[in-house]
Amino acid sequence: MKRCTVAWATPAAQFLWEVELPPAADIGAAIAAARRLAGADAAAAQVPWDEAPVGIFGEPRTRADGCADGDRIELYRPLPRDPRERRRERVRRQRR
Repeated sequence: MKRCTVAWATPAAQFLWEVELPPAADIGAAIAAARRLAGADAAAAQVPWDEAPVGIFGEPRTRADGCADGDRIELYRPLPRDPRERRRERVRRQRR
């Protein structure tokens, strides 16, 4: 068995689900296990389980990719704006 953490974050909160998986399990299986753990939790109901892009420790992956013991599998939410562009705008405002 291997243990992984499935993570989802919003600006207001972070959700972590610890899952135990068989050795051959992939990212999709880990997300499905986390979804079962979340159950009827109202906050977890807003997690885009099926359509969110995924990654491990910040590296984009597909749901068919394997995962290793101790991996942090992350579900990503879309960003409202490009962070680099927001920073450029903030610097421009500060220079004025």
